[in-house]
Amino acid sequence: MAKPYAKFIQQRIKTWSNNPISAQNKVFKNLINEAEFTQFGQDHDFENIQTHEDFINRVPVRDYEKLRAYIDRVVDGEQDVLWKGSPIYFAKTSGTTSGTKYIPITKESMPNHIEAARNAILMYVAETGNSSFVNGKMIFLQGSPVLNEKNGIKIGRLSGIVAHYIPRYLQKNRLPSWETNCIEDWEEKVNAIVDETIDENMTIIGGIPSWVQMYFEKLQSRSGQKIGELFKNFQLFIFGGVNYEPYRAKFENLIGRKVASIELYPASEGFFAFQDKQNEKGMLLQLDSGIFYEFIKADEFFEEYPKRITIEMVETAVNYVMIISSNAGLWAYNLGDTVEFTSTHPFKVIVTGRIKHFISAFGEHVIGKEVEQAMQDGLAEINASVSEFSVAPQINPENELPYHEWLVEFEQQPPSLTKLAEIIDQSLQKQNSYYFDLIEGKILQPLKITQIKKEGFNDYMKSIGKLGGQNKVPRLSNDRGIADKLYELNLVN
Repeated sequence: MAKPYAKFIQQRIKTWSNNPISAQNKVFKNLINEAEFTQFGQDHDFENIQTHEDFINRVPVRDYEKLRAYIDRVVDGEQDVLWKGSPIYFAKTSGTTSGTKYIPITKESMPNHIEAARNAILMYVAETGNSSFVNGKMIFLQGSPVLNEKNGIKIGRLSGIVAHYIPRYLQKNRLPSWETNCIEDWEEKVNAIVDETIDENMTIIGGIPSWVQMYFEKLQSRSGQKIGELFKNFQLFIFGGVNYEPYRAKFENLIGRKVASIELYPASEGFFAFQDKQNEKGMLLQLDSGIFYEFIKADEFFEEYPKRITIEMVETAVNYVMIISSNAGLWAYNLGDTVEFTSTHPFKVIVTGRIKHFISAFGEHVIGKEVEQAMQDGLAEINASVSEFSVAPQINPENELPYHEWLVEFEQQPPSLTKLAEIIDQSLQKQNSYYFDLIEGKILQPLKITQIKKEGFNDYMKSIGKLGGQNKVPRLSNDRGIADKLYELNLVN
């Protein structure tokens, strides 16, 4: 039954993807009409919004912090604030300046999270004609489905919430068991997943690459086989959440053969895109799923009045900050993500990063403010001072867990590097719940400090032609470009 259903879904997707402007106009009108009598709608004169220009004039771009006054009211149990009624869930996620964020999920927005993932697989079936994998076992590595509750609204990680919506017809082939999925300690959980899956006919495996890598390594250690040999019918790898490229070589070595893959673009705020073609770059932007998109050119974003455009005006090969309004009650909401269109017929995107520097090699979403605060906390307790520093992920160290490498040029040497690293790491864990979870789950080990020679960062900036002026050393980056260059130039003590 998968093949005819896949063709049906493919045709439905073609209908709106071939009429993208009409699809987005319909979403826009529905959102404004449905939220007209909410507190946000009244505060922003939704009654008189007819066009996108009207919307721009009444609703400024906001990030979580600027929308927080409304969200806090929703968390406190108030109804009809951002969207009619109350949310059915809050997706708990890591904030930038406020610690934990609570992203509302409504009964209208929940289907978007489920159907987009399902449609990604069905589009693969429709394109390739391959549906044999549906007869095997499938696993999606995810957070615990155990949910808390506040003022009658359930709270949990998005992946744990989604686990409650697996269709009944997939339950018999889905692993791990509910009991194993509820294990909080990640290392214990992965070991239990290995126990449950090592002798099964696994055909689909999905998850954030760093988590899947740990699973694969344990399987290989236990079995002595490449994953492609152990699971002879393993056909489809589904991933999302972080940049896959740093992991690609490692995965190909672990699997030992080529496996088809599907890239997804999910977030707590919505499921935005998925890969719909095996041999085309980019993911199909979901234009008919209760989300209205605006875009601001990344190089104009920090201007006083940057231009906000709809998909009608976007161009390929331009870096945009993506702004969303949705039936979850998010309005002109800045995700912080930057995207680039690879196609406008249909509209396809790749995620290019964040509007600010960050590290998310393992899904931790660590930002500049967090590392700067952590360093301040460390120096406040240790008698030392720093000239400059930058942070990079160390993804594949030999015979140990990955970690964040802090490359630090000291003005005054600390009495103990180990103690300083410990204080900084604890501060970062307190600020960033994702980072805390990765350390607790033993996906990452605590950070390590590498000393840079005196004037080392100046020498680095000089080597790339950016010494002086307005040029600054990035506090952190999601790759090892800066770190590798420092080593290459022999600037490491």
